[in-house]
Amino acid sequence: MKLHGIFPPITTPFSSDGALALDALRENVARYNRIRLGGYVVVGSTGESVLLSFEETERVWETVLEAAAPGKTLIAGTGVEATKETIERTNRAAALGYQVALVRTPHYYKPQMTPAVELEHFLRVADTARIPVLIYSVPQFTGLAVEADTVARLAEHPNIIGIKESSGNVQRVAEIIHATPRSFQTLVGSASTLYPSLALGAVGAILAVACVLPELCVELYEASRAGDTERASTLQDRLLAPTLKLVAELGIPGIKYAMDWLSYYGGPARRPLLPLTDAQKREVETVLAAVAPVSAPGK
Repeated sequence: MKLHGIFPPITTPFSSDGALALDALRENVARYNRIRLGGYVVVGSTGESVLLSFEETERVWETVLEAAAPGKTLIAGTGVEATKETIERTNRAAALGYQVALVRTPHYYKPQMTPAVELEHFLRVADTARIPVLIYSVPQFTGLAVEADTVARLAEHPNIIGIKESSGNVQRVAEIIHATPRSFQTLVGSASTLYPSLALGAVGAILAVACVLPELCVELYEASRAGDTERASTLQDRLLAPTLKLVAELGIPGIKYAMDWLSYYGGPARRPLLPLTDAQKREVETVLAAVAPVSAPGK
């Protein structure tokens, strides 16, 4: 199972009354299908996974599975706090037809979440999962990073095929790549360090900004793979401002508004996330106009 390329962690669309907007989700996926993306992460952090019921999660999984083009690798976000429920969700995704499970670190009982606990959790999931497992380290949300020595031990398990490393710490990425076998796949979740991470040996990326600017992310990835350092550096520079504004500063409401502006369906974020202010919307439009001037805005 190769996870090379760019994978958007696609957003979960809601209507104005807060219900799932599954027709809009199908339309977004149909548009993404025309781009050279490696596949999709469904119900990850950018998909507002922690704000969905499991019934809603299943409906989103089913909708994307039906809408995705052949050849797109489908990764289901299945990680929750409890090991038992993570296994159940992972095997439900497998039964539906997903190919990989993205499993985040449990984090609520943070003082007890030692490397030994992380090892036990991921190994138990991997032992029982009917699809391969991708470790998800996202310290900006969980407060916990899976460090290289722990990743190296997990990489010995035949059903743990890689990691999504989202800290934005290039040194940590380098340490993970150095500590794991060549067959172990390191993907990054920080677009601001995408090119340096690819240069170190990362095989791909799962990027929130790819929900908004998928073509730009794919161009950068392909330039890196082709050894076109000048082009890759230029594209990395172009990607920085939208990443900092939309993802790091404004989060899901910013990503969704940017999608609306570029004629995808973004729609509202689910509470407690608040909609953007008018001033924030203007900031988003300014950033997008600079990097995607040929795109016809939706407003």
